[in-house]
Amino acid sequence: MRIGISVLTHTGQSVWENGLGQNIFFFAQLLRALPFVTDVVLLDCGDQRELPPEAVNLAQEFRLVPPREATDLVDVVFEMGGGLDVEWLDHIRALGKKVVFFCCGQPYAGLVEPSVFKKSGYFSRAQRCDEIWILAKDLAFKPMLQTLHRCPVFEVPFLWNPVFIERRAALVAQAGFHFGYEPAPKRDTPRALRVAIFEPNISVVKCCVIPMLVCDEAFRKDPATIARMHVLNSIQMKDHPSFAFLTRSLDLHKHEKIHLDQRHDFVGYMSQHANAIVAHQWHNAQNIAYLDALYGGYPLVHNSPWLAELGYYYADSDIAAGGAQLVRAARDHDADHDAYMRRARAFLARLNPLDADNRAQYARRLLDLGTRQTAKGASC
Repeated sequence: MRIGISVLTHTGQSVWENGLGQNIFFFAQLLRALPFVTDVVLLDCGDQRELPPEAVNLAQEFRLVPPREATDLVDVVFEMGGGLDVEWLDHIRALGKKVVFFCCGQPYAGLVEPSVFKKSGYFSRAQRCDEIWILAKDLAFKPMLQTLHRCPVFEVPFLWNPVFIERRAALVAQAGFHFGYEPAPKRDTPRALRVAIFEPNISVVKCCVIPMLVCDEAFRKDPATIARMHVLNSIQMKDHPSFAFLTRSLDLHKHEKIHLDQRHDFVGYMSQHANAIVAHQWHNAQNIAYLDALYGGYPLVHNSPWLAELGYYYADSDIAAGGAQLVRAARDHDADHDAYMRRARAFLARLNPLDADNRAQYARRLLDLGTRQTAKGASC
């Protein structure tokens, strides 16, 4: 079986700008480990003809090919990182080959927000694929996807390993910085945490508002718990009346403990400016930034049910509970750090693309795709 995966190259691209680039690499890595997969190519839907610099050395075995030059190179096409021309997809399917839409972004927000907020988005013909694959975080939207695309929708495992983190950490170390939480000596008072909020702030799915309120709640409970709150991806919002009103209402603002910043990569920023993370998501529980935080041993205050047994979990948008968890992290994380790391590493090992169970689940899904006939009336 020969497989093509769509990618979208663009100027100034980085694997740290979102999780999708890493999702694609981990997926391709798993596919290459399956005995019946003979080749994996990346279908370049962009304009750069090269991968992001952080991925070049890691992905040397994957050819980057324009889609229309890949017709005779693939048996299965995954639309994943870049939108593929529907005429080419029709041709691929007419040849008896299969097309899968591997949906990694939250599909509801991706469909609704561009219309409601009049911003750009990407849309293609719904009936263009044989199957849709989703991650567990999007199971709530399975009925929507089945109805819209008129084809079966299947859940597949989330994949991750620390290869990008480790490579970036090595570069940071060369500059004299250390990635990874460093416990302080035993003390009777809370540690004043330098909190970072990494939400991209381009959607309600992952936005900084709840984390900022969580931090302020913790600061009101115990001012000794927070030394600084760094809000990334927020500098463009600082003059917006609503955001300015929110920011200026906080006790952290009154005590000059808020720093608004632009986008930065996780490893570089944490190694220099922060030692704790507060996060919030809405129907997007599987986030690579959370895994990066756990791998680094940093206290992660979050509301992801997927990781409810890890980090410092608060449910839904319970700001009071989130504040309490942040205070607990300031008081207890140093003493619990070793056990925290053991729990995190055991969980992260199960996400490895080369894990036997992950390979088996993807193999079954692929083999079923290769043998299943598209039902009449359900053709995409």
